[in-house]
Amino acid sequence: MGLEIERKFLVVGEGWRQPAERQTRFVQGYLNRDPARTVRVRLAGERGFLTIKGATRGATRAEFEYEVPAAEARELLAMSDGPVVDKIRHLCEHEGDVWEVDEFLGANAGLVVAEIELRSEAQAFARPAWLGEEVTGDARYVNANLAVKPFSRW
Repeated sequence: MGLEIERKFLVVGEGWRQPAERQTRFVQGYLNRDPARTVRVRLAGERGFLTIKGATRGATRAEFEYEVPAAEARELLAMSDGPVVDKIRHLCEHEGDVWEVDEFLGANAGLVVAEIELRSEAQAFARPAWLGEEVTGDARYVNANLAVKPFSRW
């Protein structure tokens, strides 16, 4: 089974921009936003993906991701249950770990979060200076929820 072990944090200030190496524009929508299982379609640059995620327990959940043709991803996005989430993902390396920093656009503009994928929930990692409050367990920051209750409406 595919597992995702991920912790999520707010980003403080602009210090993260210096180490950002690569960036990709993501547009994603949800075909199912049930907390027990989400089905997401995503355009990452010019590549399409279909992702199925299970319920989150702590910082862990089942995750299955499949690349699909970009044209099909665009068609699936049109079938999304609600608005899409638009963001730019920046990859930032810090002391051997890769952080995914998501800079949200559109109705979620102003929100910047950093995620780190871990091998276990107990794995230690170095915290960059620009890392703020942990929001791993806060459902408001789940992308499927940001689609229907964007940051600008909080």
